[in-house]
Amino acid sequence: MRVTVDIVLFTLRPDGAATLEVLLVERGVPPYEGTWALPGGFVHPDESLETAARRELREETGVDDVYLEQLYSFGDPGRDPRGRVVTVAYYALVSPDRRPPEAGTDARAARFWPVAALPKLAFDHAAILEYGLGRLRTKLEWTGVGFELLPPKFTLSELQRLHEAILGRDLDKRNFRRWVAARDFVVPLKESRRTGRKPAQLFRFRGR
Repeated sequence: MRVTVDIVLFTLRPDGAATLEVLLVERGVPPYEGTWALPGGFVHPDESLETAARRELREETGVDDVYLEQLYSFGDPGRDPRGRVVTVAYYALVSPDRRPPEAGTDARAARFWPVAALPKLAFDHAAILEYGLGRLRTKLEWTGVGFELLPPKFTLSELQRLHEAILGRDLDKRNFRRWVAARDFVVPLKESRRTGRKPAQLFRFRGR
């Protein structure tokens, strides 16, 4: 049995739209050559799982220095045509102003795709991505998970667009602001930003 790692890396579209995107690579080698997939690969005998995940992400896409959290292990016997392979998946968030990914090693291309408009994915990566999206949506309920996706200071409208992008649906403005007020993960600042007719108050994530 061999072990691989796969990385589900989310971001927002950089133009400010409420669109959640995920990083994919086009495979340049069999199996599934020419098919889009999550970045990842085999774990070397002398490295930890997280080290392998960071190495594969850097080698295949040029993306580095991101927070990784272990997601789940996937080990269905038929998931990889090369034989018995178990993969340990990680998920991460990266700022929309990140440097564009660059394909490397055995990847023909690397780019961010809208989660709502994905190509067909290799292996069982569609299921892994769906699991990662579920984890991200669950964390919205109890943590300031979006701190990597917003600037250090943000408006409540920007925070609402972030939540709408992750959840994939529109939210009522009044209900959302009541929901934020009932939680303790954002801190109001004595600063504002002009976004329209009147300035909008700025906030930051607690403990950022």
